[in-house]
Amino acid sequence: MSNVSLILESKKRCEKLGINPRGIPTFSNILSEVDLTLKRAEYEEILSVITFFVHKMLELMKGIPVLILITDENGCVLEMAGDEAIKSVIEQSGITVGLVFNEHEAGTNSVNLVLEHCQPFQLIGNDHYYEFLGYSACYTVPFKHSDGNKLLGTISIMTAIDQHNPFLLAMLCTVVDSIERELMLKKQNRRLHILNQVVIETTRNGIIITDRDGIITEFNKFAEILTGSKKQDVINKPIPDAKTNDFIQEVLQTGKEYEDMELMLLPQKGQDELVCLFDAFPIRDENMQIMGAFAQFRDITERYHTQKQINYLAYHDDLTGLPNRRFFTRHIDELLRHGIQEKSIFAVMFLDLDSFKKINDTLGHNNGDTLLKLVAERLKTCCHAPNLLVSRMGGDEFTILVQEMTDHTEAIHVAEVIIKAFEKPFAVEGYEFYITASIGIAFYPQDGMNGEMLMKNADIALYRMKEDGKNNYNIFKPSPNSSGIEQLTLENSIRKALREEEFVLYYQPQIDTLTGNIIGTEALVRWNHPTLGLVPPAKFIPIAEETGLIVPLGEWVLRTACIQNQIWKEKGYPPMSVSVNLSSRQFSKQNLVKTITEILHETHIDPQYLELEITESMTMNVEVAIEVLGRLKELGIQICIDDFGTGYSNLYYLKLFSIDRLKIDQSFVRDIMTDSNDADIVATIIAMAHNLGIDVIAEGVETKEQLDFLRSQNCHEVQGFYYHRPLPAEQIEQLLMKTMEIDTKL
Repeated sequence: MSNVSLILESKKRCEKLGINPRGIPTFSNILSEVDLTLKRAEYEEILSVITFFVHKMLELMKGIPVLILITDENGCVLEMAGDEAIKSVIEQSGITVGLVFNEHEAGTNSVNLVLEHCQPFQLIGNDHYYEFLGYSACYTVPFKHSDGNKLLGTISIMTAIDQHNPFLLAMLCTVVDSIERELMLKKQNRRLHILNQVVIETTRNGIIITDRDGIITEFNKFAEILTGSKKQDVINKPIPDAKTNDFIQEVLQTGKEYEDMELMLLPQKGQDELVCLFDAFPIRDENMQIMGAFAQFRDITERYHTQKQINYLAYHDDLTGLPNRRFFTRHIDELLRHGIQEKSIFAVMFLDLDSFKKINDTLGHNNGDTLLKLVAERLKTCCHAPNLLVSRMGGDEFTILVQEMTDHTEAIHVAEVIIKAFEKPFAVEGYEFYITASIGIAFYPQDGMNGEMLMKNADIALYRMKEDGKNNYNIFKPSPNSSGIEQLTLENSIRKALREEEFVLYYQPQIDTLTGNIIGTEALVRWNHPTLGLVPPAKFIPIAEETGLIVPLGEWVLRTACIQNQIWKEKGYPPMSVSVNLSSRQFSKQNLVKTITEILHETHIDPQYLELEITESMTMNVEVAIEVLGRLKELGIQICIDDFGTGYSNLYYLKLFSIDRLKIDQSFVRDIMTDSNDADIVATIIAMAHNLGIDVIAEGVETKEQLDFLRSQNCHEVQGFYYHRPLPAEQIEQLLMKTMEIDTKL
């Protein structure tokens, strides 16, 4: 039977047993500490081998959130290693070291299926019986003694469903094969005692045995294959390879033992390099005197290349094969750290396809992916010079790094070549059609001294190009819409506005969708300009951030929001929180905690009703973020990550940061009904946040369909135009009054 049929049969059995798929399993068979210690002692050698390979695998998969589970032949969990966030979620569901898996409690799961059928399984999303595992992907492979075929247990990889890749199962099979070979070797080595206990020519390892003087006495056929030397040419001679000979001499002279040393061997000129694990130890007589040395080479070339492939996938885009965002940013950082000479310049270019979403929606995602691959090939053709690097950042956005420039015209020429190349049609599914591209360019050092600033400014230049008509390139200018004098005028106007109290706060209600009640507000600043009227933040916040005026403006917003929230409370309205956004400049100020403490005392607001919203980028310096957020939490303030999903947060750090709430960015909410990727991302964020004990609020909710989807995913706190736009304080008060009147009537 196929694996799919076996999974369905398991689910039917679970249904007959009456297991509730929406529940959380209750496990009854968990080993005591004493029994677990005995079991692990029984598996000590096996676990040492597996742990070696698992740690190697986790090192190479760094950045990919995975959890490794090891069980014995009865399904008892002996080890769990890897991503702490996933481990925390799993442990909350009752899966811990010492648990014995069984289908009537754990439902349909990969461990029991593998133990029953002794073959690899992968369970993706809804393949699991329990719904709480619907956002995970599990890959499990049995391991056994290769010589006796006795089942020893299972090894599993668990990750989020958005990390699903069939390659993970193939990689795990390769690793298990290496583990089984290693276990077989260790079992054989226990039976070895000098030459008469070694069946030299039957092992798949290269074996060399020397006498007390280092002269070769045995040299098997796999040693010939791995070293490229013939037995008749080396027997009764010293080891020809100088490095190997040095190790053997050390063994013979000091009795030192070597184990699992990674060596590169080149058998013969023109042949591929082999990667081996090298062991060497002394052979002793009955008086424990050294009488020779034993050395073996275990070919791990296949595993080595598998590890290289994992590393490749971590730094390359799976769809196009281009370097990815991680590679691109790392390359710029390395360039700035080691490769830049005085007066050197280079360019960062952001490229975005015009109207790609319309094409994607019309042709379908598969054809959209085909188009992206064709675009990648065309960009590689345009940028084949060694000083050019093309990467895919995600979606329909690409980047080009132009290095070793003598002047700016070289980057402009590259942009013109690319724009020209897009004049030719693309052929997808037998149809030819045209698509254009917009490019933003930022130059080092004038537009930024680090990779983050250069990429940000190239992105700004790109979207200004989008606004100006698309299908061309645009060079970043610090002040695109005004001259330097006009910018200075605007800066002075902001200073005057702070003095003259021209800024006002609007409040957007945050709603509990289960009751329809207002549970909080987000304070949003507006500029009530004497001649221009109400100026939106997008017009003045960038200037305030650039000039540092965002700090006094941010303090004014915080103080005013606290005062207003306290006024509502004193008028008898139900207590609710007010959310205030912190800018990165505020967050980096050393006196931030002191300033907030003074505002709390000054306004008399209860700290539990103040929520500070920070962005993911503010937490990039983990140590600083933990310290600052910890001190704010000590004040009793609530902390929310704003625009969650658009940055680089590691879910593991959310616990360290003592985060109370995540706000899902409106860019994901906007397309959850039309883009399955955004829907999956939103569902995953909600599920994992709840499992970590963190509340979730979604912003930008504009339709009932969006609201219904969020409700179905157990997200019951929202804000957006579907309920209310941002409103002045007096209109918020009217809403609160109406709510109180309704509650009184009820």
